[in-house]
Amino acid sequence: MAQEGAGGPERPELAPAPADTAAGAPAGDPTLAPPPSTIPAAHVPEGALSEPVARTQGPVPSTALSMPQDLSPWEMFMAADRVVQAVLIGLALASLVTWTIWLAKSLEILAASTRLMRALPTLLAAGSLEQADSALTGRRGPLVAMLRAARHEAASAPAEVYRGEGGGFLARVSSHLARIEAQAVRRLNLGVGMLATIGATAPFVGLFGTVWGIMNSFIGISEAQTTNLAVVAPGIAEALLATALGLVAAIPAVVIYNAFARWIAGYRARLADAAAAVERLASRDLDHRRLVPAVIARAAE
Repeated sequence: MAQEGAGGPERPELAPAPADTAAGAPAGDPTLAPPPSTIPAAHVPEGALSEPVARTQGPVPSTALSMPQDLSPWEMFMAADRVVQAVLIGLALASLVTWTIWLAKSLEILAASTRLMRALPTLLAAGSLEQADSALTGRRGPLVAMLRAARHEAASAPAEVYRGEGGGFLARVSSHLARIEAQAVRRLNLGVGMLATIGATAPFVGLFGTVWGIMNSFIGISEAQTTNLAVVAPGIAEALLATALGLVAAIPAVVIYNAFARWIAGYRARLADAAAAVERLASRDLDHRRLVPAVIARAAE
């Protein structure tokens, strides 16, 4: 080390910086290569870098839990609200009543029309009330009741019938026949009015079930906080089922009611023809009763 002036402090001599052995080392010398890193590298699966990273915004609702396994009518009925179930049961009972009335009234109208059509030619061919009553012995129906009423009125007629004052007699016979005809038609109309009621109210009952089901669907949407179709579809399906069942109950009821109205109108027209025939026979018997005393009196002269 060199010394600066006399008596001055000695400065330590700085050692030269070590040369960068790595920079100056030959490229092919393996002894001077940097040691390998001891930190293990993370394992990246093949192809992972090429796939976009999925961003999740929260739990995805499972459609298997919200969507029913089967959307059959029975499953929709079992999953429906109690109000909708009550509507569906009421409409099903209304449909059952419709078809029961159709079966019962069809048989009744057919039997009444058959009896009348078989007895009417015999009545038209008869020459008197007694002859017609004898030909229809053992039969029943409003036509036979008309004959019996006319004969009973003729048997209980007062003496003025024989003197030519028979206007009251024919009026009483006509009144009896009108009452029998109205009673027969009223009997056939029993239960038919129920069809009109079902046909008029069933669509509105089904509409009520539809509104209630859709309201429940909107409530379910607000609670689930999602507009997923799997959440909305079951409630809407139940609502539409109520509408469909209302139409199923109403359409046959209206069609059957109109058919019964035509059948009963035709039966009433044929029954009116029978009543007119009975009136003609009663008038004929009245004329015969008038003529017989006159013939006897002329023969006595």
